[in-house]
Amino acid sequence: MRKALLSLVIAAAVAGCQQSDDPNKQSEQAVAAKSGEQANQLPETAESQQDETKRLTEWFDAKFEEKLQFSPIQLSYLGRKEQYDKIDDMTKAADERELAWKKATVEEMKKQFDYDKLSAEGKESYDLWIQQYEQEKANQPFADHSYFASELGGPEAQLPTFMINQHKVETEQDMRDYIARIGGISTALGQLLERAQGSAKKGIRPPQFAYDLAIERAQKVTTGQPFSDGEDAPLMGDAKKKIAALKEAGTIDDATAKELQEQVAEALTSKMKPSYDAYIAWLKEDRVNADEEPRGVSNLPDGDSYYANRLAHYTTLPMTADEVHQLGLDEVARIRKEMEAIKDQVEFDGDLQEFFTYIRTDDKFYYPNTDEGRKEYLEEVEGYLADIEAKLPEYFGILPKADLVVKRVEPFREVPGGAQHYSSATPDGSRPGTYYVHMSDMSALSKADMETVTYHEGNPGHHMQISIAQELENIPQFRTQAHFTPYIEGWALYSEKLSKEMGQFKDPYRDFGRLTAEMWRAIRLVVDTGMHAKGWSQEQAVEYFLENSAIPEGAVRSEVRRYLTYPGQATSYKIGMLKIEELRANAEKELGDQFDIRAFHDTVLGGGALPLPLLEKRVNAWVESVKN
Repeated sequence: MRKALLSLVIAAAVAGCQQSDDPNKQSEQAVAAKSGEQANQLPETAESQQDETKRLTEWFDAKFEEKLQFSPIQLSYLGRKEQYDKIDDMTKAADERELAWKKATVEEMKKQFDYDKLSAEGKESYDLWIQQYEQEKANQPFADHSYFASELGGPEAQLPTFMINQHKVETEQDMRDYIARIGGISTALGQLLERAQGSAKKGIRPPQFAYDLAIERAQKVTTGQPFSDGEDAPLMGDAKKKIAALKEAGTIDDATAKELQEQVAEALTSKMKPSYDAYIAWLKEDRVNADEEPRGVSNLPDGDSYYANRLAHYTTLPMTADEVHQLGLDEVARIRKEMEAIKDQVEFDGDLQEFFTYIRTDDKFYYPNTDEGRKEYLEEVEGYLADIEAKLPEYFGILPKADLVVKRVEPFREVPGGAQHYSSATPDGSRPGTYYVHMSDMSALSKADMETVTYHEGNPGHHMQISIAQELENIPQFRTQAHFTPYIEGWALYSEKLSKEMGQFKDPYRDFGRLTAEMWRAIRLVVDTGMHAKGWSQEQAVEYFLENSAIPEGAVRSEVRRYLTYPGQATSYKIGMLKIEELRANAEKELGDQFDIRAFHDTVLGGGALPLPLLEKRVNAWVESVKN
């Protein structure tokens, strides 16, 4: 599946991490003040750097506009309506064309710009553009290794979800574009099916459970009106709401509303349904060829090389599977000691394993599996977000402007025990950021964990980092879309621990939940490498998880299935967190009394999503600037 189909996280960069009295304006004021003082005193070399960097930024912005035209889906994620009636070309040939374009831009950039004449920010952007190309180039030999579906989802659910949440309908033409896109979904799913079939011919298939999940999700999308009796199918229901809103606003009349609704039904039955039927039919037919007992990707053709590629992609560091595995073992041992301390604090009578069982099974740690229980869970989450928001100015100079909402995952893509996740706002804030919660099985949502996940997905985690990145100005636009998982997920995990520093986690059981979440990410280093590089079975991974954490078994099994179908990705969280903690500790040591936590955070966030070596270079440069 093309990268545009995944949940798009948006990142950006801007210079400036000085302090001011107004935390919301500190970066802008600091830069403006400095510019005002030195406007007429810049040495010729600095002026030359500014000119060359400005020229490069203009070039980047032009190239980024070219790049966006490859992906109508990404344009819509950004709140733009160009190619609003289209869905991305999902063929391998389209991926190859885009990579060839990127290669040509790198060659052009090297010819047209003098790296030594760029400012520090200009050099960072230059390096990042090359890094993104090199990463895509390294991934190309393994284009057939990506599974068509995973525990986290597949095109059968992600395409309808995109239509429901990203395709805004404000005019009659928007609705007609929506109808055209239903046909685009049909084409795209057919292209992705062809790619899945090509992979299968090479012996590359996900485990059987991934087939089962994909079949179930696809059937949910094509069940109900207009496909069958009953309630409206997801897209039919969504289209009706959007048409009704147009009618209520006076944008269309009754006759047009009726016509549009009939056209939606026709597109769903004549275009989308056949493609879904073909997809489901092949899944059912090919399922018997997949492994009933899941195995890691080392069992695939050239699987060891593929997993090494995944680790390099998701850590942005030259770490081997053995190194990642050992780091996980060390972190698990360290965190267990902190867990023991909390167990003793609450005077629990039993060993740590018994304490895990207590937290995992006692009813007091769960809301009832009812609509009222779900409502109470979401209300408590909103309370935590309100608490932490009031404290943000003490730790950050730059603050997000975009709103954040908390929602239950749509029923057609909901998975019992599924991972909670975040979907970004539009850069202009017209669509808020959304924190999604799988709530079909409330026994998989422990009260001990919920505070931690709230800070991870909301503030100061994903919502804050991604929104700030999108809202920063005067930087190359391509950086607003840079996506490096260890930075993004490492920041969110760092935010969990930072929230304790900010005065949250007053309840020791919730603090134990924080440690459980950190342990969860440490365990990932062990079990991901265990299954994909060391021959661990699914049950070995589940057993290791349960022995070292209080995470509910339903969530554990969903997590392990996720790692099996999304190799390497889960290692990024802990790797990224440890790097950010290392950079902070070094800055505190080097700067002593000069260390400012707001300036440090603004430096990290002010660069947008970066590969970890570039992040380290950025922070180290800030440390030197403060010292001098």
